[in-house]
Amino acid sequence: MALAGVAATIDGIVDKLGEDADSILDHRCEGIAREQIHAPGPDHLAEVFGPSDRKPPVLVSLARIREHGRLAGTGYLSILPVDQGIEHSGAASFAPNPIYFDPENIVNLAVEGGCNAVASTLGVLGIVSRRWAHKIPFIVKINHNEVLTYPNRYRQTLFSRVEQAWELGAAAVGATIYFGNEDCSRELEEITGAFARAHELGLVTILWCYLRNPAFKHDGIDYHDAADLTGQANHIGVTIEADIVKQKLPTKNGGYPAIGFGKTHDLVYSDLVSDHPVDLVRWQVANCYMGRIGLINSGGSSSGKGDLAAAVRTAVLNKRGGGCGLISGRKAFQRPMEEGVALLNAIQDVFLCPEVTVA
Repeated sequence: MALAGVAATIDGIVDKLGEDADSILDHRCEGIAREQIHAPGPDHLAEVFGPSDRKPPVLVSLARIREHGRLAGTGYLSILPVDQGIEHSGAASFAPNPIYFDPENIVNLAVEGGCNAVASTLGVLGIVSRRWAHKIPFIVKINHNEVLTYPNRYRQTLFSRVEQAWELGAAAVGATIYFGNEDCSRELEEITGAFARAHELGLVTILWCYLRNPAFKHDGIDYHDAADLTGQANHIGVTIEADIVKQKLPTKNGGYPAIGFGKTHDLVYSDLVSDHPVDLVRWQVANCYMGRIGLINSGGSSSGKGDLAAAVRTAVLNKRGGGCGLISGRKAFQRPMEEGVALLNAIQDVFLCPEVTVA
């Protein structure tokens, strides 16, 4: 697919970055240099997965995702995730724009928005699979944390089998593990088996490597998005052969020393990783086998008028850090569809802009 419609100029991106533009766009990672990582590009699939143990059908599924949408052939990914009806409740997710209670509108937003793939529940994708599965790659999220149980708890539970994803024509399965949670060992064992089965069937595996532990909030600071802790979650995720890792954008470092647990190294807080936001992303990428496994950062919640600038900033930080794209949902679907399409396109324009380089 030709890279037609590279609409955003660097000037438009600079404008959305505001006063941080020079700092973000001119930064160079020194602790872990650009030359040390496997940066995304048109040959990334062949160079990284060609020598791997992934079977040819898995490579075909990876190519389906990478060769679709506005970012086709670039090595970068733009994915629309809509599983929040379970994870955050249908009301909390879709009341701002009720059309997205209808699964067809979810898939249509991903198509019109030029995404590489759409990720959602078995029910959402299954009800429209015969109409859409051959038109855009499906990612079936096989486990969820439902919020109807009281009191609420953090526990990822299987909602579907890998075989069901394969039967409806999906290209990939996705799953979440809550690292740091008391239920983590069960989830880790369960999803390790599910990912092995997915690879047997030729499906790509995508892991939401999220942290969940009340102790990770310490002295009024939330370390669930700390680079050192999320980096280790990524490192465990790639160990069970996730083909793509989804992670929150890091906003700080120092989770281990602040909380006072685990094992780390002083270099993670000095020579290797500075406090610059691009360096924080680079540490997440380093923990994904130096970029051999692609890192996609999540887009976060919707806050209204500032969503577009926030989404562009996250995309720039991901790209400059060596990540391979964004998976952004609420910012896109909690507004009129044409505005959601424009926001998704603005994210993609960052990855299509040659002036935004890997630091």
